[in-house]
Amino acid sequence: MSDHRAVDVDVAIIGAGPSGAVAAALLRKAGHSVRVLERQQFPRFSIGESLLPQSMAYLDEAGMLQAVVEAGFQYKNGARFVRRGESSSYDFRDKHTPGWGTTYQVERATFDDLLIRCAAEQGADVRFGHTVNAIETGERPALDVTDEAGTQYRVQARFVLDASGFGRVLPRLLQLETPTRMPTRAALFTHVRDDMPLRAIDREKICVAVHPEHGNVWYWMIPLAGGRASVGCVAESDFLQCTESERESRLRSLIRQEPTLGAWFGDAPFLMPVRTIGGYAANVARLHGPGFALLGNAGEFLDPVFSSGVTIALRSAHLAACVLVRQLSGAAVDWQIEYDDELRRGIDVFRAFVERWYSGELQDILFHAEQAPQIRRMISAVLAGYAWDETNPFVKDAGRRLDTLHEICKATR
Repeated sequence: MSDHRAVDVDVAIIGAGPSGAVAAALLRKAGHSVRVLERQQFPRFSIGESLLPQSMAYLDEAGMLQAVVEAGFQYKNGARFVRRGESSSYDFRDKHTPGWGTTYQVERATFDDLLIRCAAEQGADVRFGHTVNAIETGERPALDVTDEAGTQYRVQARFVLDASGFGRVLPRLLQLETPTRMPTRAALFTHVRDDMPLRAIDREKICVAVHPEHGNVWYWMIPLAGGRASVGCVAESDFLQCTESERESRLRSLIRQEPTLGAWFGDAPFLMPVRTIGGYAANVARLHGPGFALLGNAGEFLDPVFSSGVTIALRSAHLAACVLVRQLSGAAVDWQIEYDDELRRGIDVFRAFVERWYSGELQDILFHAEQAPQIRRMISAVLAGYAWDETNPFVKDAGRRLDTLHEICKATR
């Protein structure tokens, strides 16, 4: 149904992915009117299929946990790292930070659709096929929107949240994008048929494997429900350069080059055309402005290696909703301190881990033969998504602690 007049709501949310859905549900719980504007139709494919346990608390608070638990997704309790015959597993239940230690590996088309349907059931007005073309910022921001029939209309709101993910609607419209410190990387990926015997692989852990010759090239293997697995290779864009017609053979060759994944899936049928995503690392000058804030990937995306994307998205939705509920009730809020700085604290922890993964230092730590149990639990907590817990030394001072630990690992090799 199209609107031919201006719509007035408390909060307009651009994008119906996980951050938009959770923000919508939390704002509805607080009694605010919400319209979600989603350009695509759901369900639709998305990458980012391995959740982190910290996400579960936000799904619970948003009233979505039961639906997720009952959906039949693949259970997940940790991560396994593989490099040149070495293997190192982390169980996220054995971690420094209290809280959830388990989660799920999900097909995002189903997962994202489930979350936004939950938000709609809680009263969010969700419109699919509605594209935001322009914004007027300020005390009463306004969005110019076009629906699928081509009808244009305006949404007036007390506040706008951009949850548009890689679409990055407001950064594009308001010229907010700034260079990221991360190199330009890309991924080639598909789903494969997983005919492995039940005990042949630990289906309850994501597997992250390092290319045997190139330490900055890595693979993911994410077991999914229903006899599928998601498999992808990440490298600097030039390394993966190929034409569309060459993608399948390129990915097949790369899988066979890594002994563990090659043995598992070297000949496994691909269940969908090989896809690619590139240049996904992104940053913005600020995560908020007059009448708006950016959630999840619309603001900053680092790298997929530790599956932090959805956790950062849900953390941003929770933080923004908390600040916004207070603002809409008339309280004085500071978006810079309470949202921007707070969200970036955890992003910077993940950044320290990501940078040291690619430099090789973190790989040396993860594969070190003698790992102190207490330090393992601290690292496990970050890998489980608890990147804002400053009781953890590897959160409070991530870069320096990792560098010191790497020196110790070198000395005791």
